[in-house]
Amino acid sequence: MTRIAAAAALLLVLTGCAAPDAHAPPLARVPFEPFSRTAAVAVARQEWRLWGSPVVDQTEAHYHPISAQAMPERQPGLWQEVGLYWWIGQNAGNETAGWTGKYDASGTKFSPAINGRYAWSAAFISYVMRMAGAGPAFPYAPDHAYYIDYAARAAAHSVSNPLLIARDPKIYAPRLGDLLCLGRGRASSLNFADLPARQPFPAHCALVVGGAPGDIDVIGGNVDDEVALTHVPADHAGLVDDRRFDWFVVLQVLYKR
Repeated sequence: MTRIAAAAALLLVLTGCAAPDAHAPPLARVPFEPFSRTAAVAVARQEWRLWGSPVVDQTEAHYHPISAQAMPERQPGLWQEVGLYWWIGQNAGNETAGWTGKYDASGTKFSPAINGRYAWSAAFISYVMRMAGAGPAFPYAPDHAYYIDYAARAAAHSVSNPLLIARDPKIYAPRLGDLLCLGRGRASSLNFADLPARQPFPAHCALVVGGAPGDIDVIGGNVDDEVALTHVPADHAGLVDDRRFDWFVVLQVLYKR
């Protein structure tokens, strides 16, 4: 790159005109390899191991908050990792891209009491997709609702060349690399038929990383303030059969391989 070209590139960044994938490393931005389910699962599992390979199978009703000093997302090495999920997972220019596990984009430490405002589970999924080679066409977002609705519109043939398609978990068995999603809080009663919702709603999605007969293993971010694996019961046909969580939609990911 010439000195003039380098200066021009720097100017674009400084003026906020950077490409949406400017924060992504070359291996993900090019990408070096086609977008694959193997890569997505490997990235998710690697992050899970980094967090100590926790397994969380209880519902939110059984969650017992721990002290701020002990919250995994605020620990040295881990709050920075959450920052990478935001920085790489979100498009350049998104105000959330500078967030971390305990600091906002200005470097101000936020109270654990308001960490829900900085919920990073969608940032984690976006990070996994980006690093797996999804490229600029993926609907990266700080909220799961954005790409859930994208997938629902894709299922209705309203999105050209989609990377996600919403499937009804009552008739579609999740495959390795798909996303399994549920509504939270005021959206906990959402059904597949309610999509697209066309407005923001609280949700959680996790990546299918494996399983066995009667079990689907998913990994998600910000589960008890960490990256955790959850065992989702399934029936003999591989359909979700979970009485704890209402997984109301599967996002089929259209990998290149």
